[in-house]
Amino acid sequence: MITTDFVPGSPCWLDLGAPDVRAAASFYGTVLGWEYESMGEGQDMEGGMFRKDGKIVAGLGKLTEEGARSAWMIYYSVPDAEATTQAVERAGGTVRVAPMDLDEWGRMAQYSDPLGGQFAVWQPGTNKGVELVDDPGSLSWTELYTSDAAAAKEFYGSVFGWQFGDMELPGGGGTYSLITPAGLPEERMHGGLMQLREEDLTLTNGRPYWHPVFAVDDCDAAVAKVTGNGGSAQMGPEDVEGVGRLAVCLDPSNADFVVLTPART
Repeated sequence: MITTDFVPGSPCWLDLGAPDVRAAASFYGTVLGWEYESMGEGQDMEGGMFRKDGKIVAGLGKLTEEGARSAWMIYYSVPDAEATTQAVERAGGTVRVAPMDLDEWGRMAQYSDPLGGQFAVWQPGTNKGVELVDDPGSLSWTELYTSDAAAAKEFYGSVFGWQFGDMELPGGGGTYSLITPAGLPEERMHGGLMQLREEDLTLTNGRPYWHPVFAVDDCDAAVAKVTGNGGSAQMGPEDVEGVGRLAVCLDPSNADFVVLTPART
């Protein structure tokens, strides 16, 4: 489960780079019940925050990187962004954005893993991260699709100290690796990674990618809102034993995310 104590190596923030900020704000407002709070000036709406029930759940900004696809960026909490940068480089990763201060809020950096999967870190200042998680309309899981699970485990284990536990998917669907922050029990697991063939990683032309999983009250209703507002469902809705009912979705700009109604315990 994801919590807001944000221990080192746990997801603490996420934001979306969108080619049309206004359209993205409308789409996620409809699908997830989010309210958008612009931090830009004028009518361009270049960036801001999403809130659910008054609490910040994500960020939104204009996609400006040349040739980049619209995608969610997941940030993991670290005590020292400089030390994490050194760990990324030692493990064969690439620094995309060097550590930089965002006023008194904190310090951020962005990286690629050795196979090209993009992720980010946040060294908290006055801002620790999102204010709502693991509730309907908020982040409940993070997930990496990669062409080399063993290499991913070695890299992220080296950088964050993550612990991994493997489980076999039903119906011969392969192995899914569960991720838990260093030194914490399994009930604090916050994500997973799964190996796919490069040809199946069509969104990124074979490169690994992370995406967020959002909890929803009704997966089927959420998917209907996705498809009714210009998005699409890549997979599902379908039931996964012990997990719940989920669907892998794309927004109108092809940024990927998952909606999940958790199984009742």
